[in-house]
Amino acid sequence: MLEAKDIMTKQVICIRKDTPIFEAVRLMVQNNVTGVPVVEDDMTLVGMLSEQDVLRLFHTYDDEKDRTVNDFMTQPAIHFEGNERLLDVCYCLRDNSIRRVPVTSNGKVAGVISRSDILKCILELSEQSTLKASGPLS
Repeated sequence: MLEAKDIMTKQVICIRKDTPIFEAVRLMVQNNVTGVPVVEDDMTLVGMLSEQDVLRLFHTYDDEKDRTVNDFMTQPAIHFEGNERLLDVCYCLRDNSIRRVPVTSNGKVAGVISRSDILKCILELSEQSTLKASGPLS
C-alpha cells in the first residue's frame, strides 16, 4: 500500500506567519503554487495559506494591505504523517475540497502532496498495470 511519503514533493516552499501577506501572495504567484505551509523557524507546521484564504483581498485591500500571513492562514492545518496511507490523503483532498496537504515528520514539514501529485501517481499505476497485463516487450 502506498504511503504519503512515497509521492510527496520534498522541495516545499514554506513561509512564516509574520510574512507580509502581499509578499506571500507574490511568492505563490511566482512559484505557481496554490498554497503554502506556514511554519516556525524549525519547520514546525502552524498553518496553511491557500489562494482561497486570500481572495478577500480583492475587495478589502485598503483595510488589510499591511496584514501578515497570520491574519489569513488556516489553522490548524490538515496534514498527514509520511507513513499514512495515500488513499487517506486522496479521500481528504476530495472530501474537503482542498488542493494540497503538508506531509509532516514529528510535526515538521517534510513534503506536500497535491491533487496533481495523486493524478500523476494514478497515471503511473495505470501504465504499470497495462505493461504487466501485456507481458514483456519483445
